[in-house]
Amino acid sequence: MKPCPCGSGRLYGDCCEPFLSYIKNPPTAESLMRSRYTAYVEHVINYIVATCVQEGTEKIDLSETRKWSEESKWLGLDIVSLSGGGVEDTEGIVEFKAHYERDRIKDFHHERAHFVKVNGKWLYRDGRIVQETVTRAAPKIGRNDPCPCGSGKKYKHCCGQGK
Repeated sequence: MKPCPCGSGRLYGDCCEPFLSYIKNPPTAESLMRSRYTAYVEHVINYIVATCVQEGTEKIDLSETRKWSEESKWLGLDIVSLSGGGVEDTEGIVEFKAHYERDRIKDFHHERAHFVKVNGKWLYRDGRIVQETVTRAAPKIGRNDPCPCGSGKKYKHCCGQGK
């Protein structure tokens, strides 16, 4: 049997498959988040809709969601932080990063997802995208600085031409 795509370290049949097959309900907000990620990997888009609060389902574009799921190569899920969402809780927040590759470009979806328990069942309520500031790994090269390629020329007359 294959490992579960959610990254729990468990086998798929012992982890998310019973949730995606509607045999069991996820007991925590984190397990629901992991199963929703697995639903994207396995292209079980109906599960995504079924695990949302009802008032949020009209906003889901099923064809675009299915397209994103099928055209992406899913690379892994990182749980960044948890707040609430335990077996005895009624609300929880799971911050996560879902890594994927689409059109040969690696990217990730970083979100703080809000979950609620309705009639004993965890559901996705809403989420907020976490914006990340891009920082430069090295200092910016000035036009009149020596070119980093080692040619001895100024950057503007070497690798910086046309920039």
